[in-house]
Amino acid sequence: MTGALRSLRPFGVARPYGAATAAMVLGIALACTGLAGCAGGGAAATNTQPSNNTDAANINVTLGLDYMRQGNLQLAQTKLERALSEDSHNADVYVALALLDERLGQAKDADRDYHRALGLSHRSALVLNDYAVYLCSHGRSAEGVRYADEAAANPLYQTPWAAYTNAGICMHNLHRDTEAMQRFTRALQSNPAFADAVFEAASLEFAQQRYLQARLRVDAFLIKNPSTPQLLLLAWQIAGAQGDSDGQQRYKQRLNQEFPDSGQARALQIAAQRSTPVD
Repeated sequence: MTGALRSLRPFGVARPYGAATAAMVLGIALACTGLAGCAGGGAAATNTQPSNNTDAANINVTLGLDYMRQGNLQLAQTKLERALSEDSHNADVYVALALLDERLGQAKDADRDYHRALGLSHRSALVLNDYAVYLCSHGRSAEGVRYADEAAANPLYQTPWAAYTNAGICMHNLHRDTEAMQRFTRALQSNPAFADAVFEAASLEFAQQRYLQARLRVDAFLIKNPSTPQLLLLAWQIAGAQGDSDGQQRYKQRLNQEFPDSGQARALQIAAQRSTPVD
């Protein structure tokens, strides 16, 4: 079962971990922050004129995260340190610094910066969820569950399904699969169209050899919602476990047609060439 932890902040965090079912790449994926606009085509000069220190700090957070996404950690650090000097009371600056600390292997500094962000944001659900992602990605899943649950329970949080899904992934890490499924169910109750929660729940059912339940869950989602490469590959795997070669062919065809450049499609192509199943 693959768990990809979700932030769903304007600057997103994705941290896949565990035994990958579909050639997933480990690491942090950073998107444009949206706080002060995206730097088109990478971190570049922006025409936005900051009206105050907070605006200036947000612009530098945007640029710093974009540099981080590109792998240029030195320039990212320069931008984020500048953001900190412009607005030392901005929780988003500390979250971005925590992401950089993590990339630099400075776990204690990352933990410190998350706690500063929590204090400045008055335990914002967004920051709680971010910290939960960090904890669950670094062997502290029991703590991560607590923070994710607190985020999900906040009535002001606009995407509680992300936190519930993260809590479920952390529970699975702790081998508490009944409680993991309860979190995935709550995620889908709050947003039935959240593909990631469907994937996690069906992956858990697949790992438990509950093939019928897993396939019904995936197929029901695919009837009403756009597909994802992760779900199509999982459906292909489930059909294989059921001995349904026709079903496998249908899912494979959809995957190749809808997501020809995806890692999942490439994984199936490699498996076909080697005549070995995809793990």
